[in-house]
Amino acid sequence: MKKPLILVSNDDGITANGIKLLVELMKELGEVIVIAPDSPQSGMGHAITVGNTLRLSESHIFDGVKAYQCSGTPADCVKMGKGFALKDRKPDLVVSGINHGSNTSISVIYSGTMSAALEGAIEDIPSIGFSVCDHNMEADFSHIVNHLLKIVTQVLKTGLPKGVALNVNFPAKGKEPIKGIKICRQTRAKWQEEFDRRVDPTGRQYFWLTGNFINQDKGEDIDEWAIANNYTSVVPVSFDLTAYHAISTLNKEWDI
Repeated sequence: MKKPLILVSNDDGITANGIKLLVELMKELGEVIVIAPDSPQSGMGHAITVGNTLRLSESHIFDGVKAYQCSGTPADCVKMGKGFALKDRKPDLVVSGINHGSNTSISVIYSGTMSAALEGAIEDIPSIGFSVCDHNMEADFSHIVNHLLKIVTQVLKTGLPKGVALNVNFPAKGKEPIKGIKICRQTRAKWQEEFDRRVDPTGRQYFWLTGNFINQDKGEDIDEWAIANNYTSVVPVSFDLTAYHAISTLNKEWDI
């Protein structure tokens, strides 16, 4: 049987350990092509390059895999895949990651990892973003392999609803194995930002963004609960940001 075509991208850059593992795992399941940023693009959200040139060059970093590094964002990478590198073929799956760090809760809207997955979903391609809740660039990902392969195999088998991508987060490696996989909703939370003001040797001020995560949600059906209790969280997400519950309210209350 013809192998599925799998497009792999990320936001940590083409040399990150997470994408190396993801490529090796996807080689077990299909034909792989990689288009990833040539440098880290964390926190880029769904930004695309419109005012500058885009550069795409072939990379030989992965044995036996066609790969390109792109000067743009994760969303640019998927666009370049569909519009240029794979213009005569449609991928059967887009996978993004494996991200070094959590993309649970509100972080999904800032995530370059998930922007690549959502760009795939916009094109009606089943898409998944993978993250491990460990920011160490040398993090041990060995504990996630079985769950990751199980999720990808299921999506290749059954597909996903149109316009939906999966936001998959794995706990950091601990003493105990991951308990299981939970289908969750996105935790309602936010970041309470603070700005650490500093002064450089020339006397000019600069800032580092810091802050605290504020969880405004409760329940055992949210991704933050799943991660805190050593489960893999799977949240179906969509690019449709319409607040449907507000439409009737506005129609009733607005005098327009």
